[in-house]
Amino acid sequence: MVLGAYLSYAAGHHAAAWRHPRAIADGASDIDHFVRLAATAERGLFDFVFLADTPSVFNDDSQGHGGRVVSLEPFTLLSALAMVTRDIGLIATASTTYTEPYNTARQLATMDHLSRGRAGWNLVTSSKVAAARNFGLDEHPDHAARYERANEYLDAVTALWDSWEDDALVRDKGSGIYYDPDKRHAPRFLGRHIRVEGELNVARPPQGHPVIVQAGSSEPGLDLAARGADLVFTAQSRMPDAVAFASGLRARTERVRPHARPPLILPGISPYTAATRKEALERYRSLESLIHPSHGVGMLGDMLGGLDLSGYDIDGPLPELPRSNGNQSRRRLIEAMARDEGLSIRELYLRLTVSRGHLTVIGDYDEVADAMTEWFRSGAADGFNVMPPVLPGDLDDFVDHVLPRLRERGVFKERYEPGTLRRKLGLPRPVAAHRGRDQSMITVPAEAG
Repeated sequence: MVLGAYLSYAAGHHAAAWRHPRAIADGASDIDHFVRLAATAERGLFDFVFLADTPSVFNDDSQGHGGRVVSLEPFTLLSALAMVTRDIGLIATASTTYTEPYNTARQLATMDHLSRGRAGWNLVTSSKVAAARNFGLDEHPDHAARYERANEYLDAVTALWDSWEDDALVRDKGSGIYYDPDKRHAPRFLGRHIRVEGELNVARPPQGHPVIVQAGSSEPGLDLAARGADLVFTAQSRMPDAVAFASGLRARTERVRPHARPPLILPGISPYTAATRKEALERYRSLESLIHPSHGVGMLGDMLGGLDLSGYDIDGPLPELPRSNGNQSRRRLIEAMARDEGLSIRELYLRLTVSRGHLTVIGDYDEVADAMTEWFRSGAADGFNVMPPVLPGDLDDFVDHVLPRLRERGVFKERYEPGTLRRKLGLPRPVAAHRGRDQSMITVPAEAG
């Protein structure tokens, strides 16, 4: 079982976590807080730390109740954590819509060198309309266009990582030859959305390519995952749906990449756990009571694609919704939940602010371990991205009480394997495909470029 520590929100994954007595309310800008969290995750043998990111302030609350308005930039933060950790992977999110391939390739290659092969990239197209205005756009690009760009972006980044062969830098002091010119390759990538011509000025990463994570579950997102992801982070709250999702993605990968290993599938999980089920339920309800209604409604609208729900009856049903360019797969999940269970807006936001559509498990330590084991053994998941509701306390509890029970069940490791994150996850190291001195990768007809 592969486990990630989802530490994107410094106070915890629950929307009102910052108000809880066990939370560090001012941890979002505190490096010591993140150093402690990373040390705890590494003590527990988590495979990686995972930082989600969006290039804008979360606009799910304008009344001052939301605790996710500030955060540290993930590449900088994880590079700092690389200096105080040894084995745990470090996965940063970068948007393909609001960054450029050369910068992202350079940042990830650098982080892979700094961490000695522990870097990963969570590839997203961004779902927040507010991000567009931060980058001089009047509106968020269309969903289809974002994924067209994402496919080109991924190809450009991987080509840049292959600019230098592994043994290109000979550094022979006697002959005065620093590098072998025949092992230097200049990508020439001309696409509809992306143009890159020129080598990366960082040596090939220790992993060849840092681990690539894909977090979209729409049809274009699944196509991208099947084509190029090593790991897929997904929101699945029901095991039959998760089994179907995993089976479908594995079949899709086989069609696109015959005989290739399919991506590892990791649903998010938010565990509310304690020594007894009664205590776990009390903790869940205590957090639920801390959600301010205006914040809950705002979060629900944000998850539905930046919609304003403030004018609707909070105890009435979810209305028919206009089209949005936001996260399509998350929106479908929410609409299905509201329809299938007959939930009001209030009931819906109470459900979603707990885990934002991911799997929620409430129970004692054994019940949480049993649920995770069942999902793993059923083929619904290769592991989980664990989202502690309150930090640091719930991460401590998970490491001290749930992980030993997973080991007792024979589904989680006793020690780290040596080597890179790829090696620890059982992933192959990509072989660079070079086309002579220069690479030429034309992905669109000449007239479209």
